[in-house]
Order: sequence, then C-alpha cells, then structure tokens
Amino acid sequence: MNKPRIQDDLYTYVNQDKLEELIIPDDKPCIGGFQTLAEDVEKVMMNEFEEMCANDNYPNDYLKRACKLYQITKDAERKEKFGIKPALDNLEILKELNDISTFNKLAKELALKGISCPLRVRVDTDMKNTKQHRVYIQGPGVILPDASYYKPEMAQQKEMIMGIWVNVARMILAKSNLTPEEQNKYLEDTLAFDSILGNLVKTSEEWSEYVNMYNPMSVEEVSSLLSTIDFKAILNDLFGFVPETIIVSEPRYFENFASVLNNETFEQYKHWAYVNGLINSCSLLTEELRELGSVYYRTIAGIPKNTPIEKFAYQLASDMYSEPVGLYYGEKYFGEEAKKDITEIVYQIIDTYKERIQKNEILEEETREKAILKLSKIGVKMGYPDKVLDFYGKLIFNEESSLFDIVNELRRITLLDNFEKLSKPTNPEKWAMPGHMVNACYDPFVNDITFPAAILQAPFYSIKQTRSENLGGIGAVIGHEISHAFDSNGAKCDENGNINNWWKEEDTKRFEAKVNQMVEQFDGIELPWGKVNGKFIVSENMADNGGMGVTLEIMSKTPNASYEEYFTNWAKVWCMKAKPEYLQLLINLDVHGPNILRANMPPRNFEEWYNTFDVKESDQMYIEPSKRIVIW
Repeated sequence: MNKPRIQDDLYTYVNQDKLEELIIPDDKPCIGGFQTLAEDVEKVMMNEFEEMCANDNYPNDYLKRACKLYQITKDAERKEKFGIKPALDNLEILKELNDISTFNKLAKELALKGISCPLRVRVDTDMKNTKQHRVYIQGPGVILPDASYYKPEMAQQKEMIMGIWVNVARMILAKSNLTPEEQNKYLEDTLAFDSILGNLVKTSEEWSEYVNMYNPMSVEEVSSLLSTIDFKAILNDLFGFVPETIIVSEPRYFENFASVLNNETFEQYKHWAYVNGLINSCSLLTEELRELGSVYYRTIAGIPKNTPIEKFAYQLASDMYSEPVGLYYGEKYFGEEAKKDITEIVYQIIDTYKERIQKNEILEEETREKAILKLSKIGVKMGYPDKVLDFYGKLIFNEESSLFDIVNELRRITLLDNFEKLSKPTNPEKWAMPGHMVNACYDPFVNDITFPAAILQAPFYSIKQTRSENLGGIGAVIGHEISHAFDSNGAKCDENGNINNWWKEEDTKRFEAKVNQMVEQFDGIELPWGKVNGKFIVSENMADNGGMGVTLEIMSKTPNASYEEYFTNWAKVWCMKAKPEYLQLLINLDVHGPNILRANMPPRNFEEWYNTFDVKESDQMYIEPSKRIVIW
C-alpha cells in the first residue's frame, strides 16, 4: 500500500507503518495509542499482583484484599464448585414480588442485590450548588447498544443485533432451573419490556448534552409522575428520610413511567429483571458461563476470544480497589522529576489560555474576566493522589464466599456509601480517575483536570521527548481537557463548577455560531463504517480545536520549536487499529470523533499546518481560510 502525502492525509502518513505492524489482541476490539499503553500497564500490574501473591507480601491491606480477590477470580475449580447457584439464589427475591406493593417494600433490597429496576436512584453533586449532594433518578439500560438503535431507521441493525442477543440469552437461560416453557415466556416478556424502555430512555446523543440532565423537581411532583409506585416510601427506605428535591435526569422517561411499570407490565418487568440479572452475573460464575456471557458484546464488537481469566481477574480486582491500585502504580512508575516537568507544562498552558481569552473576540470584556477567573481556579491533579479515600477501608469481604457473592457484597457496600453521601458535603479532593488508568478528564462540576500517571508516558509524554513532541502529544491533550471548561456543556458552569449563566446574550450568540460551524465541519462525513454526527461529537471536537490552538501558541514562543515534530506526534497519539464492527459501534456510542478525523481535522484550522508542510488548495487537507475555525 502506497503511503499518502502528508498534505493529503496526516494520520495515515504518520501511522501507516505502525498500523500495518499492529496486531489486535484476540480479546480486544482495537489496539494502538491509548489501547497499547493500557495493555502495557495491565501487564506490568498483573506481574506486580503475581509477585505479591507468590511472596505473600503486600504494601498495605488494600492491595492485600485486591490480590486476594485476584486469586479467587482466577480459581476456576473453586468457581465450578459454586456453579450457577449464587446467581440463582440472588434472584430468589423476585419470587417475593407479587405486585407493585411488594415492589415498593423490596426496592432497596433489589438495588442492593444488583437486580435491575425500572428506575435507578443515585446520589451525586448538585450541579447548581456543587458543595452539596442531591438525589438523581434515571431510567435503566436497554439490551441494544444504545436507545438510538430502537428508532425506525435502525430497524435492520436492531433485528440483526437483537437476534444475536436472543441466541445468547437462550443458551444462558438453558443453564437455569426454569422449564423450557418458562424460559420462552421469560424471554418473550423481556423483549416486550425492553421495547417499552427503548422508546423512552435517552440516546447517547441526548446524554452528551449532560447539563440537560439537571431537572430539579419537588418530591411531590416526582411522586405524581411515578404514580404507579410509592416513591416516597422507597426514598425513605433508601435514605431514612424523604428528600425534598429530586433531580430528574430523563424527563421523557419519567413522564411516561406509568406506561413502564403498572399492573399489566409487572410480570414483564419481573421476567426482564430475572433474565438481565442472570446474564449480568455470568462473568462471576463458572468459566463456561463467563464465556457465554461475553458472546453478545464480543460478536457485535468483532472480538474473537474472551478476556483470559488472569487478565479478567486483574481487571475486576483493580476496578474494585481502583484508587489503592492506582496510587501504588503512580508511586512506583511515575517519577517526581516527570511530575514537576508535566506540572510546569500544565500551568504554562493555563497561562497561555488566559492570554488567548484576553484577545478572544467571542466574549465581551466582563465575560472574559470571568473566563480568566475560571481558568485561575482550575484544579490540577497530575499522576496520583496523596492518599487513598477512607471509603476503601470499608471494602472487606468473606474469602470463603463465592466470587459472585464477594463482588455483590463489595458493590452493596459501594452503593450504601453512595446513599450515605446525601447528607455529607462533596469532596473536591476526590480523583475522578485512578493512577493506573490510561485516560484524562475535565470535571465541570469541580472545575479540575485529572491526568493519571498511566497516560503520562510516550507517545503522549516523556521527559526524553522534545518539548515540541510533548506539546503535540500530552500538551494538546491537556489543552483539550482545559478547553472542556468552555465547550458547549462546560461553558454553562462557572469557576466553582455550578451551572450558572455567566455569559451575556451577545456572547452566547457568537459562541453558538462557532459551535454550529464546528458541527458543520464534521457533520455527514462518510467513513467506511458509517456517517459522522457532527452534533453528537461537537464538544470533543471543540476541545481538540482548543487544545491545538493553545499549544501552537506556546510553540510560537518555544526556542528551537519543530512544528513537524508537533504535528507528527499529534497524529501518532490517535493511532488506532480496530475491528470494523467496533468502529460501527463507536460512531453511534462515542462522543469522541473517529481517530482518523481527530488527527486530520483540527490541523486544517491553523495557519501553522499550512506553513509547515506547504499545504496548498489542491491538497486534501486544505480548508479555505473562510471556513477555518478557531474558537479559543
């Protein structure tokens, strides 16, 4: 395959040799960039777990428990002895649900047992007063990958994917103690109930506008919407009192709740809860059931083989004890010299962002001052936290129990801890991601950025890379996360993370015009695996644009800066080889654009791209000056 010219396709020019060399692991849908680093971190930490277990030597009680869970999860013979019984025992409570009255009494226990309910209750930060917590309610998940698959235009994909799920469900139900007639009935009712949900719950595109989930209502109003159940009694069981205000995340769903759960649909709900409960339990039962339980997702994502048991055991343990595992990884594998260097880059980016805001034409002077205040108050969390949250001290389990019961108990403790937060203030020191995660984020309701130690390595960042390479890699990603403070969602929050309209009307009009331009720049682009939805991915595209803009300005002030190194490393971090099935899923489910577009679209908006590689009007990576977008 001939390599394209860089002026026509930056992504392929930089990554073609690597893409040909990369081999997607049999248990993964993709590899490259983020995924390769994640695989490497997993290998390192699995070796750490193995050594700790072999020597019976642990740095602390948290890691001791994580390693014990790791060992129990790997023990196939032990899981075989328990078989499917733990999951079936857990589902016995559904036999006590005779009517909606008994549902009201058992709703808390259903939630604590991890059994699907027609409404999910959680405690989270109050988006308009981020120092306190509120109760949020939302609907359940659906069988298909997203609610958008239930739309008439997706009928063909729905039929194909649902067919795969039904086949898997039949195989798993055959392992239960239901008769063949009961299995058919349960499956039929599950599909009927799921169909009701699919037409009411939010799509991924709707969830992407996350500030729209903030719909505070009085408990009286919500109780009126949920007229078929005793919502106040359920709240009282969960919290010991009835909160006055409830945040309704999915208004459409709850406005139609009476059609979801009523006397006519109650048996459908019970059977749906049973089937979902059994399928969701498979990974914690025998190896045969773990294999069966993975078939649905693996088929629609193009993954040939299930995750090896050792890797699954590590993933489970490091997820349950995420912060202690991340702290251990960060302290051991991320040095103080690198932490100091990367922190300097962060503050250089923040300061440069302030300078760019001062010159920005979207905002009026008063609004600019507030934007600069927001930048001044951004919290910076790099590498790993100083200590583990007290919560992890509660995660104790009985080692003699089945793996299913152990994990269910840990999840129960976690859920109870969440409920207890309602009467406590929020903790801005809490990290959004653990140190061993290859990712980064901006939290709009804390106004901080988090960069775990695991992402702070090549190609994103290395103390051995040039400053130009680091700016094109981690620098642009840091700028990306900071830009989320001013994207189509984050711009609606103030310096304290509260939803608060601090913009003037004219600012908003100019900003929305830019947002619409960004939507149009991506919308409708045809790729081999689907068509791009510009509105769905606009916040991430704005962040990529902002990240590139701010780091290119730093490049202009950097001695011996190499724009070629900058753009090359920018393209390198987005390298990804993936199964076609997985790419089709991502285009419908992921708020981030396809990697090839993340590499190729942002540079076209900046003069430095054209000057560095002499990009001309006849080149494919050319955009006429009037259509170039720079927002921040």
